[in-house]
Amino acid sequence: MEWPDGRREAILFVIEEETEPSRFSVHRLAHYCLDLSDLLGTNRIIPVVVFLHAGDFPEQLALGGDAAVYLDFRFLSYSLPRIPARGHFQSRNLVARLNLPNMAYGPEDKLEVYARAVRGLADLEPDPERRLKYLDFIDIYAALDENERIVYRQRYPEEVAEMTRFAERFMEQGREEGVKKGIRQGEAQMLLRQLSLRFGNVPPSAREQVECADADTLLRWSERILTAATLDEVFR
Repeated sequence: MEWPDGRREAILFVIEEETEPSRFSVHRLAHYCLDLSDLLGTNRIIPVVVFLHAGDFPEQLALGGDAAVYLDFRFLSYSLPRIPARGHFQSRNLVARLNLPNMAYGPEDKLEVYARAVRGLADLEPDPERRLKYLDFIDIYAALDENERIVYRQRYPEEVAEMTRFAERFMEQGREEGVKKGIRQGEAQMLLRQLSLRFGNVPPSAREQVECADADTLLRWSERILTAATLDEVFR
């Protein structure tokens, strides 16, 4: 903001993420904001809290007596479970697309929500390492069971193929940089992700095979995923 006399003063946003609303403390947030105001010498502070799970939480803190309120502390709150997921299916905001599984939707829309989140990741995030990280984020919050994964692979083959092609490109890039970065562990992790997307839960014996394989073997197995009908055919 620029004042008439030419002075400029920034606005400081204090953003807090709370997974469980029951753990949120408005007193702690108010205390933190007051400390920042005193430390930085500014009153231009906007507190924001993002809640991932559903639940009740205090929306303000009012301190005073019968005659008056002497401290009225409020904050901007965004409870993701109260935000309709469908309204963000086409969003170009990567954070919104990644958080679709945390938003409000009916049980019948669960697979579409997951697919839209994965498509958003593929379209909006070019960095391969971040893609891998954010795919885990989507998986954790979507929490598809084995039957849902089977239906997802049947209903959304384009999204499955897209992430599989990305995995292959990521592994090839990893092969080129493997000597410098020791990328084999990253290749193994990506192959496990491919196997999980294609066949569901990966048994411990197969996971051990992947973690112990060399780079050439990992690449050979990754090439078989698109045509293999079973997990055993990948490792044959």
